Amino acid sequence: MDITKRFDRLLSIYFYLQSKPLVKAQDLADKYEVSLRTIYRDIKSLEQAGVPIIGEAGYGYSLMHTYKIQPINFTEQEALSFGVAEKLMQHYLDKEMGEHFSNALLKMKGVLRFADKENVADLDSKVLINKQKHFLNENVPTALATLFESMVKKRQIHLHYKSIESNSQERNIEVIGVFQEGQFWYFMAYCHLREEVRQFRLDRIEHIRLTDERYTQQFMPLNVYLEANNKEEVLHTIRVWVSKEMSRYLHWERQYYGFIQEEEKNNGVEMLFHTSQIEHFARWFMMFADEAVIYEPEILKDQVQIILQNAINSLEDYSLSQKNGGSIPKALK
Repeated sequence: MDITKRFDRLLSIYFYLQSKPLVKAQDLADKYEVSLRTIYRDIKSLEQAGVPIIGEAGYGYSLMHTYKIQPINFTEQEALSFGVAEKLMQHYLDKEMGEHFSNALLKMKGVLRFADKENVADLDSKVLINKQKHFLNENVPTALATLFESMVKKRQIHLHYKSIESNSQERNIEVIGVFQEGQFWYFMAYCHLREEVRQFRLDRIEHIRLTDERYTQQFMPLNVYLEANNKEEVLHTIRVWVSKEMSRYLHWERQYYGFIQEEEKNNGVEMLFHTSQIEHFARWFMMFADEAVIYEPEILKDQVQIILQNAINSLEDYSLSQKNGGSIPKALK
């Protein structure tokens, strides 16, 4: 059994090396959950089997770029994953990137055994993923593809972008990285208009174009900028109690509001959150506030009271305006 596992790992390491220009030994150890010593032995075994590996322990490994072996058949489970992957990518990618992925997947399906092709085709009608409205910008179907092309070719992008605070502005940017969080795609980029690294949201792009201008900046990995952003934010610890009946309906959305953990207490569920968006959380909390209690922080209690008072004022203003022949509450003008 151990011999079989090692053979499978060696084969997997080979394909992993074939898929990347450089692979660190620690990355392989983390991926296969083995020690560095085991990875060194595996690399040595591949070399003894005639696989031309370039590199050494402590730096990284790569395959000689001219070396290839014939592709092997996919397992039944791997083949079935193609069908699910295509459905997911149709949801998470915009039109152009989705088409590129489908074309690439079509080529991969071409090498499947006939029985696996039948299984994948049968699975197609049994998997449905509803696309969320506004998740992607349907008016700019090439946005993701253009961002990826920009990063690969190190060429600036000309952008028409509408932020929350202002009307649409034109700017040139240098894309650092793209990431998906919650219900939206985001990208980090150096903005020449603001002369600083800023975060943008894909669905707020009104027009995007790849330019011939080269990057002027040198960037660190995306995670460095994301971690710096998180450190700058003031995170509030939120502790609320929710009735058991209501808590069942929060599982689908609470992850978007900084959910950390839950514990059954006082015939209900006590939940812990970390978030920097107090008002955002308060408006979500209002959806189930009649069956919940805020333990902390005070700032959240104050924000909920403000929202409630504004709502009451709007209702009173509307009632008064109706009597006087008006229609729009003063608070909303």
